[in-house]
Amino acid sequence: MQKIINVVSLFSGIVSLSIVGAGGYLYLNSDTLIEEAREKVTKEVTKTVMEAVPGIVGGLMPEVPKMPKTTGGVVPGGGGGVVGFPGKPF
Repeated sequence: MQKIINVVSLFSGIVSLSIVGAGGYLYLNSDTLIEEAREKVTKEVTKTVMEAVPGIVGGLMPEVPKMPKTTGGVVPGGGGGVVGFPGKPF
């Protein structure tokens, strides 16, 4: 009976030490682990968004009009091309 109790006690001590060791490892390396997880999440989110954006934006964007080959005449009033402003203030 004493041997069984000793084995259970030894097993309990090993489990306790492993929990303390794992906690210490996580405490000492928490910054590194968090940064690695953040980088992985950022990569996956960026990849997912970049795959979805062309389909979303393509349906929302209107077609770009073509540039005209010729333009109209000069705007009267000499406002430097700005309608509603006089050409010379004095």
